[in-house]
Amino acid sequence: MKRFYTAVTVTDESDGFSVALDGKPLRTPQKHRLMLPNIRLAEAVAAEWQAQAETIQPHQMPLTRLASTAIDRVAALREPVIEETVGYAGSDLVCYRADTSAELAAREAAGWQPLIDWLMLRYDAPLIVTAGILPVTQPAATLDALRGVLRRLDDFRLTAVAVLTATCGSLALALALLDGRITAHETYALAMIDESFQVERWGEDAEAAHRRRNIAAEIDDTGRFLALLAS
Repeated sequence: MKRFYTAVTVTDESDGFSVALDGKPLRTPQKHRLMLPNIRLAEAVAAEWQAQAETIQPHQMPLTRLASTAIDRVAALREPVIEETVGYAGSDLVCYRADTSAELAAREAAGWQPLIDWLMLRYDAPLIVTAGILPVTQPAATLDALRGVLRRLDDFRLTAVAVLTATCGSLALALALLDGRITAHETYALAMIDESFQVERWGEDAEAAHRRRNIAAEIDDTGRFLALLAS
């Protein structure tokens, strides 16, 4: 789509901050007004639109995409989104340790166990750790506690946590980033412990490298989204 506007502005309204293109309010794909909860996020979204050249590139506007998802999908489908996200905790990445390499298992324990301990103390949500890939059943009380955590989030933060959880395969990592326990860079490193270990030993092909870059970008963009929400 060619750029069809000149000016991008932000307006303080009674129910939040709106972004306008040549005076016309920006809308989501489902035609809802893109109302944002604070001015810093609104200004960052506006900057994405202002930065577009002759052709609009949606992939260059991750903040707009996340905000639109919150408004169009998560606001209308909170419980399904919560259940889908809690489902990841049932097989959370950080609970499965290598059983074929002592060195990798040690790296996993060093990176992931502090998050498991934190999750138990912060949310009273202990997770069971196992070795290998056979599934382990997590306590129902833990899943209920995590479900309650997600229900207390607003639509924008719930969107970010849901995206991070799916990207990382770990609700523990997503909540740690939300809480400021870890940075976006650390989140990526922790999510990629196993893959990074394999790359060190066997190298990396172009397709795998591209996938890892996309994951890093997704985590960085969502981490920035959360930082702007907190400002």
